[in-house]
Amino acid sequence: MDIEIFPHRILGTDTTEKVLNDIESLDSVIRTVIQGPRLPPQDEIDRIYGDRRVIVVNGEEVELKVKTGRIFVELYDESGIDEIRSICDEHIDTGYDINTSKSQYIRKQRTVTDGLKYGENAEIPDELVGIADTRSKFKDHVSILKRDTLE
Repeated sequence: MDIEIFPHRILGTDTTEKVLNDIESLDSVIRTVIQGPRLPPQDEIDRIYGDRRVIVVNGEEVELKVKTGRIFVELYDESGIDEIRSICDEHIDTGYDINTSKSQYIRKQRTVTDGLKYGENAEIPDELVGIADTRSKFKDHVSILKRDTLE
């Protein structure tokens, strides 16, 4: 099951970091994708004042390359929605909506764009299916956070 968290305003980097850390700590979460307008390349002033910076999520450093306009969360089941709602209540002061109207916000099957980006016969890990951007290099648009497995 997928949900969409739609803040009423674009989130800042500090808020994004807090929300992602709390969401990723939940056991019911499979993966999280943030979507929004791209941040411009860094220059000297942006290094001091800009939103494009490295955030720490689950102990891993991730360079934030987009402003957070939406957060898509893939869940094992509906039990995590109430926990996510309380996380959003705590961190998102400007208001938000949680949409569950679609069964799927994150693609689960290989797309045409995936085939163009990685090659028709290439093996793509499940966490990368459906999030290809044909205009960017792989390392420039995807950050994969390693999850602990309880095996």
